[in-house]
Amino acid sequence: MNKGSKKNIFVASVVAFSVCAIFYGFQSKDYNFLKNKNFEIFHSLYNELDMLYVDTIDPDKSIKNAIDGMLMQLDPYTVYYTEDDNEELEMMTKGTYGGIGSVIVKNGDYIAISEPYKGNPAYNVGLKAGDLILSIDNEDLKGKSVSYVSDKLRGEAGSKFKIVVQRPGTEKKLDFEIERKSIQLPIVPYYGIVADSVGYIQISTFSGEPYPLVRDAFMELKSKGINSLIIDLRGNGGGLLDQAVKIANLFIQKDREIVSMKGKTSYSCQSYKTTVNPVDTLIPVAVMVDGQSASASEILAGAFQDLDRGVIVGECTFGKGLVQNIRPLPYEASLKLTVAKYYTPSGRCIQALDYSHRNADGSVTRVPDSLTTEYRTAAGRIVRDGGGIKPDVEIEPEKFSNNLLFYLVTENKIFNYATDYCLKHDSIPSPEEFTISDADYEEFKKIVTSSDFKYDRQSEKFLKSLREVAEFEGYTESAKSEFEALEKKLSHNLEHDLEHFKKDIVNYINIEIVKRYYYQEGGIIQQLKNDKELDRTVEVLKNKDEYKRLLTAVADDKEK
Repeated sequence: MNKGSKKNIFVASVVAFSVCAIFYGFQSKDYNFLKNKNFEIFHSLYNELDMLYVDTIDPDKSIKNAIDGMLMQLDPYTVYYTEDDNEELEMMTKGTYGGIGSVIVKNGDYIAISEPYKGNPAYNVGLKAGDLILSIDNEDLKGKSVSYVSDKLRGEAGSKFKIVVQRPGTEKKLDFEIERKSIQLPIVPYYGIVADSVGYIQISTFSGEPYPLVRDAFMELKSKGINSLIIDLRGNGGGLLDQAVKIANLFIQKDREIVSMKGKTSYSCQSYKTTVNPVDTLIPVAVMVDGQSASASEILAGAFQDLDRGVIVGECTFGKGLVQNIRPLPYEASLKLTVAKYYTPSGRCIQALDYSHRNADGSVTRVPDSLTTEYRTAAGRIVRDGGGIKPDVEIEPEKFSNNLLFYLVTENKIFNYATDYCLKHDSIPSPEEFTISDADYEEFKKIVTSSDFKYDRQSEKFLKSLREVAEFEGYTESAKSEFEALEKKLSHNLEHDLEHFKKDIVNYINIEIVKRYYYQEGGIIQQLKNDKELDRTVEVLKNKDEYKRLLTAVADDKEK
């Protein structure tokens, strides 16, 4: 560790220590004295370092490290943002950023356009998936990282830059001039009818303004005659609390509490209720969640569950019961800090990690089941606090066990095959109907097997480890024949593995190809065709007896 690093850690440690001290129940005058005392110590310490330390101190870096060290003792959601971080903060709160509206990936020596969002600058000027970005404003980008190129593509809305790309199948390099726009990340990337009269709305974030988009999507689906609705919050990490309340109000009666907050100040102690007459209080609703559904997603799911307005399906949610506000600081800096805990209508807080009681090593543990408390839904069903929203219908998460598919994706074998496929096909059927043929897959297999494609086989690794343990314990000779037989069965056979995992690989190829023609919406449609969790959710909604039973308290619970 160099001296500069030691210096920064020392400064951070001093501030962290001084701030931690003030959180232990002192009398008011003792608290104020200690706060002022430690501020004075820190100020003097920094001046001593600045005047006498052998190397020059960078004030921005040192103070930033000190602040970060202090905030690390609190929770991961309390974060300091400098003036340079304002774009990141805006993307977090509004779901917008200045850029071209495209996903990019590493592909060989260059970065490639992976998925241009329809209607955004990349799409409008004609950039396509597979285009290799050779340069931006005459800077050669060979060997640059994804994050480096991403920073080059982003910038102030209205600013322009020149980009040169190499398009597969085209010898001549293509030049484009692009004007950056304020890019709104897709909030409702897809809605439609996924089964007989079953509506579906996917909400990817609660940043920005998802409420009007969800409202309009629902009204359109109602006009098409849906008799039940799925709200998909899987992977939705949250956003703005008020947007979750407004969306809940589409389905829940006026003047019902959706969420409450409790903090130190009167501003952070509030109750949020539905304020207008709902659109539909009768249509059966299922809310899909997973381990990445957090914050505002859990507020919405918790309201549906506690008020018995809908069935929750999927995996237990993330368990984030903390509320953050943005506070302005001098010189256009900002502080995002945790100001309260939130509580669902039954009165429970679903926060899973207790940051106020850390282990001796500084780590944080989940609230154990033995310390959780029972609460009641409006109908008397038992729900518990701590650890997120537990679904009414739990679905075991599907493990990603296809090691071969992982390497086909990371090595861009599927991405490049999709690019070549598009060069040969001007159009394809709709996402609902499209799939590559067996002949197409045979062609893909030949491309992979004839290349220098290598992938890591876990079974061979474990066999090697087992041999080493057997040798150490003296079993090598006695188990020799068994090891040889097992080694033969587990021998690397790419042809066999490509056929064995054909279904998963074909599904991924289909998604990648469909996105080239029908963009993000088409990719989602293709993905939902093989979504087992969605199929189970549709079953729940179609089975009226099961739906009613799931929302009704059992006799034993009523007696309690």
